[in-house]
Amino acid sequence: MKRVKLGNTDIRVTPVGLGVLTIGNTQLNLPLKEGAEIVRYAYDKGIRLFDTAQYYETYPYIAEAFKDIDMSDENPERPVIASKCLDSSYEAMEYAIKECLEALHLDKIDIFKLHEVRQDPDWQNRAGAWQCLIDYKARGIIGAIGVSTHHIDVVEKMASIEECDIVFPLINYAGLGIRKGTEPGTAEEMSAAIKKCLDAGKGIFAMKAFGGGNLTGNYMKALDYVSELGCHSIMIGMGKKEEIDNLVDYAEGRLEENFQPDVSFKKIHIDQGDCEGCGTCVERCPNKAIFMNDSGLADVNYDICLTCGYCAPVCPVRAIIMW
Repeated sequence: MKRVKLGNTDIRVTPVGLGVLTIGNTQLNLPLKEGAEIVRYAYDKGIRLFDTAQYYETYPYIAEAFKDIDMSDENPERPVIASKCLDSSYEAMEYAIKECLEALHLDKIDIFKLHEVRQDPDWQNRAGAWQCLIDYKARGIIGAIGVSTHHIDVVEKMASIEECDIVFPLINYAGLGIRKGTEPGTAEEMSAAIKKCLDAGKGIFAMKAFGGGNLTGNYMKALDYVSELGCHSIMIGMGKKEEIDNLVDYAEGRLEENFQPDVSFKKIHIDQGDCEGCGTCVERCPNKAIFMNDSGLADVNYDICLTCGYCAPVCPVRAIIMW
């Protein structure tokens, strides 16, 4: 598969990447060998960008998948690995970096990011963690640093942050999960913010092109929309070899324009780690299939769920996914 230069960095990535979250314990919860096989299959099919996070607890899958691969810079075919951390302090970020390196048996990590940066004052509050990333990049332990975010205002800000190499924004044609301050944002606004970052030389790989699986039925439209923005890579969470085959075929121009995968088996899921218990999805569900569980979080009654997807657009934190 062809590779592209990731903004002003020296890192070269494939136009599609594997989001490793999907195989972990918050979603498919695959056994180690089975999940590692999915990661390795993506690599063997030509994918060279893999995104994970401390929060995902998926390092063991990656370590197992790549245990026989030379991960040194001298190997032009080694996978590019990106991770991220939710914490705000210097010490917590330092721990996260060391934890990642040890778990993946690496001396250096290609990309490390602040995870899910929100509107101010979140950026200011995480100054310690950001300084840690800057310091570890200066030491050559991290290749490039940046942020992941669902927020338009954060993407706009990163265009002018000189130290920021990489932006990992949420973008899809329907605007699912996009935020602007404390309110929903639009796909058009996020696209404009992404363009500012591209013009500033930032490396961009995009998340949630399928809106957490809710837009998979419009497969080509969803991927074309993000690709045409000029993003260097599109990160897709996948847990099946067939899904990897489809994505690789798309990246290499082999899919027919009218391709549409079978989504009849998909169900609505609410990520309990992301849900904030606001109740907007409960109010929106036309069949009263969503309820608040004993933990005060939204949950689904599959006996009456219509899989209509009406709940997904109103979730302010993109906790509603379909797989």
